[in-house]
Amino acid sequence: MSFEIPEPYCWDESFRVFYENLDEQHKGLFKGIFDVAGDPGNAGKLKHLVDVVKAHFKSEEGMMEAKNYEGTADHKVIHADFVKEISKLSIPVGAASIKFAKEWLVNHIKGIDFKYKGKL
Repeated sequence: MSFEIPEPYCWDESFRVFYENLDEQHKGLFKGIFDVAGDPGNAGKLKHLVDVVKAHFKSEEGMMEAKNYEGTADHKVIHADFVKEISKLSIPVGAASIKFAKEWLVNHIKGIDFKYKGKL
């Protein structure tokens, strides 16, 4: 299932998972992708995006493990695959890679992360 990609590309209430720390981190992921899209030749913005993605995944996975969430193992694989993809990017980041990141995040939050609502 594919969800609508917001334009301008920013977090809104439709992405709320109802864990304040994760919602704040998700906002940061949207901003990171937005910043790279606006300045695809900026290596610092790309590095920042990769860093915030890794930090968020570590935090989210830690919450899942702490609650023995049944989908943790599969979720971690999905995260690792995304980190692998964005870690291969170089500047300037192409339009297709930006589109991929935008779509991945929207579909991941609404299609995968929403499954843990109320369970962490």
